[in-house]
Amino acid sequence: MNRHHILLWAALTLLSFSHLEAQNVRFSKWFTDATLRLNYLRIGTRAADTIYERGFDFIPTWSGSLTQLIDPFDNGAYRVSLRDSATGTLLYSRCYNSLFHEYRDTPQGDSASASFEEVVRLPWPQKTAYILFERRGDDNRFHLQDSSLFNPRKALEVHHLRSTLLSGPKPLKLLYNGDVHKKIDVIIVPEGYGPADTLKMRRDLNTYCDYLLSQEPFRSRRKDFNVWGIPLTGQESGITDPNKGLFVESLVGASFNTFGSDRYLMTEKLFQLHNAIGWIPCDHIIIMANTDKYGGGGIYNFYAMSTLNKMAPMVLPHELGHSIGGLADEYVDENLSYGDCHPLEHEPPEPNITSLVDFESKWASMLPQGVPVPTPADASVPRGECGPLGVYEGAGYRPKGLYRPTMRCMMRDFAPFCPVCLKRMNEIFDLYTK
Repeated sequence: MNRHHILLWAALTLLSFSHLEAQNVRFSKWFTDATLRLNYLRIGTRAADTIYERGFDFIPTWSGSLTQLIDPFDNGAYRVSLRDSATGTLLYSRCYNSLFHEYRDTPQGDSASASFEEVVRLPWPQKTAYILFERRGDDNRFHLQDSSLFNPRKALEVHHLRSTLLSGPKPLKLLYNGDVHKKIDVIIVPEGYGPADTLKMRRDLNTYCDYLLSQEPFRSRRKDFNVWGIPLTGQESGITDPNKGLFVESLVGASFNTFGSDRYLMTEKLFQLHNAIGWIPCDHIIIMANTDKYGGGGIYNFYAMSTLNKMAPMVLPHELGHSIGGLADEYVDENLSYGDCHPLEHEPPEPNITSLVDFESKWASMLPQGVPVPTPADASVPRGECGPLGVYEGAGYRPKGLYRPTMRCMMRDFAPFCPVCLKRMNEIFDLYTK
């Protein structure tokens, strides 16, 4: 993005981390009821990365809350925010993760530079504002990475034609409960469906809507959701699977074997994905892959993906735990190429794992009196049950040094969400419904 004078850069650095300041931002004073979609590339290695702007788009609706504009959660590897250029007032912020963040923790990411598409959506400002990108540093705090000055009036003049072309298809209302500003708007994107799969796609979209709402806390908060389906197909049926020599011209370019993990199914084509979404109200994205192979993935405030495998009713809520809740995996897998993403010298930002560096900031207040920390493992807890709340070693892919709240959980082995995860998921839901 455009660099500014060094004095301005220094001033923004001072402004960028007063996110804890209490501000009552009135939406109608600062924003138009529309969305600013920012498209950019993040290029680099573990040591350093750079943001390169690739355009922006005007979407004539804002589906987020009109009152919950400042992110209250210190989660994710990155944060984007808007500040009024004249007063420095913090207007909006959201934390998120990305596929690049996982790449940087792979062996390749140590030395080989790579480019990843990313997209963020912000409310459209009425006046000129700074767009600030921050990155979590080795000290576990956010630091200003890049900035640009955004003039909404000039932007509308330049991008009117492109925005019109991106309006996209009329969505299917799979579930509609009302005002998009007070609901969690989830879009299900069908991936791997060809021109002959239209009827199957529509059936599968309804099935996936049922999967979304089948587990707690989604089930009891059903009335807080709008669920939209995109009636689009790609050129061919099926999902790219390099290990089987299968390469498919699908709608959003998803592929198995992401970062060398056969079951890890993701797409790097974020611009293509958001072009398919168009103007549909969008808080969170689910990509529904037309294959019965086991697999999927989910990244905080990025997207979630799963397949039509028989385990999908459990895989999908697990991936939504990542993409909506910002929850960490609680299982142990030392073979994962990105398994070093939780440095033990810091408290992880995810709410459901701890290194005990600052356990008081996690679920310490929820523990029953007398529970030892750490808590001895209890192998007698049945599958499908969480067991008692404690501090159990083995989480975040590590067998030692990281701890989880219960013996079993949706984020570990497809048990129900534990009390700690339920608490965070409901807090996130409230961020969209208040």
